[in-house]
Amino acid sequence: MSLIRRVAFLSLHTSPMEQPGSGDAGGMNVYVRALAAALAETGVEVEIFTRSTSATQPAVEHPSPGVCVHNVLAGPPRKLPKEELPGLLHSMVAEIDRIRQLQPHGRYDVIHSHYWVSGVAGLELAELWRLPLVHTMHTMAKVKNQLLESGEQPEPRRREDGEHRIVDGATRLIANTGTEATELVSHYNADIDHIDVAPPGVDLAVFTPAFRNRARAQHDIAPGKFHLLFAGRIQRLKGPQILIKAAALLRSRRPDIDLQLTILGAVSGAKDFNLKALITGAGMDDVATHHPPVNAPELAGWYRSADVVVMPSYSESFGLVALEAQACGTPVLATKVGGLSRAVQDGRTGMLIEGHKASDWADALEELFDDAQTRTDMGRAAAIHAQDFGWQRTAAITLESYHTAVSQYFGSLTIPVGHTP
Repeated sequence: MSLIRRVAFLSLHTSPMEQPGSGDAGGMNVYVRALAAALAETGVEVEIFTRSTSATQPAVEHPSPGVCVHNVLAGPPRKLPKEELPGLLHSMVAEIDRIRQLQPHGRYDVIHSHYWVSGVAGLELAELWRLPLVHTMHTMAKVKNQLLESGEQPEPRRREDGEHRIVDGATRLIANTGTEATELVSHYNADIDHIDVAPPGVDLAVFTPAFRNRARAQHDIAPGKFHLLFAGRIQRLKGPQILIKAAALLRSRRPDIDLQLTILGAVSGAKDFNLKALITGAGMDDVATHHPPVNAPELAGWYRSADVVVMPSYSESFGLVALEAQACGTPVLATKVGGLSRAVQDGRTGMLIEGHKASDWADALEELFDDAQTRTDMGRAAAIHAQDFGWQRTAAITLESYHTAVSQYFGSLTIPVGHTP
């Protein structure tokens, strides 16, 4: 039986209750909420701490059995740019500790922080509570800064320094992929023996390959349409501009293709990223539509309605969209970068593209259009591939990481887990 009874999750810069695809909410929000629920299914209670962004938010929310979300009061009760959050770290730590003292149990067995802001707070709390800290980076400043386009702002030095401190101070690190583990070692001098690899999962009860024709009809995708779908935050890093350029090039090259392009998501980050202007400038107003983010069941329907889901990302620690789309039986065309190289099996469940040259993406889309049987075969293989990525597997690996962290932290001392020496 597990000695881990209660875990404190830190997700301070974005709440797992927010709609993925809007603001700073994305795959990490899905990850935190789904992993917490899967851990709770094993009997581990999970308390998630996030910063309150509204005066009307309840102090505590309960998204699923065994999981609660504490909305921590720190700074003004509104959304702030994540660049401003480091200035609130000490007040967030103090408020989290105050909340802990009010809990009937009064203790946790492990702290699991997500993203660097939470990791820095986690270092303080781990010292204060004398507990092991397990940290998941999700993204890393040094990796993102290697992939900047001309004119883009680099991640601040403060973040790089914070990530170095987390790597040095955390008891264990959890990476999404082997590639991410290698990056932790090469960029931050992490000890490979202190890294566990736990691939993110997908909700296989929601993302299923059934009723594809019905999904197309529900979304007004006429028979014969070649439907391309992008889902995610609308920002340069995710590459919707690459898809628009490639689709426009394909359309000019092959006017016989009855093209339809759907973009799901909200603008995130730089406000100078004008999606409407990009679509109009490419002459795609009559075939491209933009919709706000949707909940998981609706998103699954959109995936099923697509012939191809396109992910021209510049950086992805894993790429949950790719996994969700494949679970719905839809092949994925993605950049050969980060975790996408693992999430998509090139030539079997989709295609991976080197770089972001629009003509290369147009070539791949044309190839997929011309070979409908290959698309069908890829979709079947994709649904099978995704079956290996349930959240229960992620939770099992994570729980094992917690046990190792507790063992390392407390050493050979005979102390009940969660108590201090």
